[in-house]
Amino acid sequence: MLNKNKYTFIMENLGIGSRVRHHDYGDGVIINIKPSTYYITFIKEGAKEISRTQHSLEIIEAVEAPEDLISNAELEKTLVGILRRWADIQENVSLGQKWMGGKMILYPGDKNMQPKEIPIDSFFRKIVMLRDRLRVLEQRINAHDVLTDEDKINMQQYITKIYGSLTTFNVLFKYPHEQFVGEKGSKD
Repeated sequence: MLNKNKYTFIMENLGIGSRVRHHDYGDGVIINIKPSTYYITFIKEGAKEISRTQHSLEIIEAVEAPEDLISNAELEKTLVGILRRWADIQENVSLGQKWMGGKMILYPGDKNMQPKEIPIDSFFRKIVMLRDRLRVLEQRINAHDVLTDEDKINMQQYITKIYGSLTTFNVLFKYPHEQFVGEKGSKD
């Protein structure tokens, strides 16, 4: 460990285990590092996330950060992204609470035929599988080495329109960030 004070050590390069003092939270220890924040456990205040560039930290005892630092959370996020991109793995997506145990009833136009009942959770799983397969298709198109950029853009537009058509089912999703986004909702 290096004994340094706030004037001789660059705040952005503190490593896990560094002891610091915050003007509001008191003494603490850095327990995790993200690109722009430190997770610090303070003796009196518990765990807090503090900006790496915040100048309200006084360094009590510094530990140098490794040059190729990546947190466990970032590593997990990266690996999940890779697995989603190249494997046919389905994400765990939650059905909205109000739909749990519900059913859909499809009434045919022909009065001589019986209605069809479908559990909503089964229907929802099919919608999520469709969404996941569209994502994989989208990623494979974007990574394709023979398609031209123009072809990729044209195919991407069709996929975006498909997502837009599926926004009707967003009401089933528990969390908004898991819902379909079409052209109008695109942030690009």
